Amino acid sequence: MTKSELAEQVSTKINLTKKETEHIVSMVFESIIGALSHGDKVELRGFGSFRIRHRALREGRNPKTGEKVKVPPKKVPFFRAGKELKEMVNNKAGSQKTAGSSQHP
Repeated sequence: MTKSELAEQVSTKINLTKKETEHIVSMVFESIIGALSHGDKVELRGFGSFRIRHRALREGRNPKTGEKVKVPPKKVPFFRAGKELKEMVNNKAGSQKTAGSSQHP
């Protein structure tokens, strides 16, 4: 699902235009990105949490030449799904497997 598709789905459920909803969705993402860039954790109860993980300096290899290279330290965003989200996904997947398995002998 793309950001545009997400905005379209949300706009059908609320009384706003697709353009207004796209703006709101963009603002939510910008807020999450802003918080992470300031080192804050973002927690959405029932959905999951976003945080920054720090990767240390490490030694890697250039795949073409095999030469050793230093990979600089960096920060990477990390998402951990919440318990409710995991359960909903597993319940949906389980019900689809059950439905799919009854179609095939």
